[in-house]
Amino acid sequence: MIPAPTHPARTGRSSRRRGRRLVLAASALALGLLPATPLAVAASATTAATSAHAGLGSAHAGLGSAQSDVVSALSTALPLDTEDRITWGVKPADANGPDGRRGVDLVADPGTTVEEHIAVSNFSDVPATFALKAADGYLTANGRFNMLSSDQESTDAGTWFTVQESVEVGPKETVVVPYTITVPENATPGDHPAGIAASVTSTGGGEGGTSVGVESRVGFRVTTRVTGEIQPALAVEGVKASYAPSWNPFAAGDVTVSYDVANDGNVRLGAEGQVATSALFGALVDEAAAEPLGEVLPGGSLRSKVAFADVWPLGPVSTTITVTPTVVGDDQVDAPLDPVTVTVTTWAVPWPQLLLLAIVVVVILGVRDDRRRRRQRLEAMLAKARDEGRQQATTTEPATSTTGGSAAQGGTKD
Repeated sequence: MIPAPTHPARTGRSSRRRGRRLVLAASALALGLLPATPLAVAASATTAATSAHAGLGSAHAGLGSAQSDVVSALSTALPLDTEDRITWGVKPADANGPDGRRGVDLVADPGTTVEEHIAVSNFSDVPATFALKAADGYLTANGRFNMLSSDQESTDAGTWFTVQESVEVGPKETVVVPYTITVPENATPGDHPAGIAASVTSTGGGEGGTSVGVESRVGFRVTTRVTGEIQPALAVEGVKASYAPSWNPFAAGDVTVSYDVANDGNVRLGAEGQVATSALFGALVDEAAAEPLGEVLPGGSLRSKVAFADVWPLGPVSTTITVTPTVVGDDQVDAPLDPVTVTVTTWAVPWPQLLLLAIVVVVILGVRDDRRRRRQRLEAMLAKARDEGRQQATTTEPATSTTGGSAAQGGTKD
């Protein structure tokens, strides 16, 4: 019989010390499941373990919402003392051991049962007991595959698994455990993603007497395609097109287009997006390709974004989005993959240019008004001068007549 595992959660250290270390461990570990793409190594794994055991599974830290989509090769639980650290990984396997697969892809009829195996490897120097769990799978916002955490209830393929609750693995050993997947009679045709993982849970006292729980798990993906009518279908939803002007009136702005690619069918699909913009009633056209989406699960969606630079604000900008479904990996989809096209219009209002025009108009009006005021003042001054001249002329004429009359009288006397 394998000795009881020496796991940090079961040691006799003080609860306060364990609580602090549990919090540190929770921040160091991450959850993820093996996708169809090559794996990256978890930051929590040691360098030596990384080089020796890459490509084994993925890691998870925390309970509830404390999860991440970081994909990794193995998991290291609670790195306290070197002799207590547990590092492990899992792989798909057959009855004899790991078989080289990164994940499990099955095709099954409703009502059938399929047997598979999981290989749990303990790379530590101490024995350990791992809980074996399965759960529904989903894609995170950045397209990484994950499985529901332990406090979330599975409703689909995660409920189809039958596996023993736990397995004891000695130091430097690998144990192969069988499990079965039973497809319900009423299962809908198409892809049903799930994951299976080996986990270690530890608890300890946190600050204020609260209990801290950390579940570390590593697993791989299991996708079951139920036979029946395959219906591939993508939809484009939540389209947003916005224009961001440059506040330099002599520079163009940017158009940003974002949209959701939703899988309304029953099989997983990739997606290639093409976005075209048209301005000035079709005189100016620009095109750009969106980043391809490797996989969108049935019932799920992923967000895409495309940006266009150097777009001049010339009024309405028409944006056409075309999304073409693609096959994922080696999948075979015996149905047409029809593209989806959506067109939206946004306004590129030339606010900087209008502001510059308003400033120019204000300056022109100001100069014109200033010239008018100057002319009016000059005319007023000239009019005043003329009035003063006439007044002076009117005042001096009688004095001249009187003087002349006196002279005439004097001449008569002579």
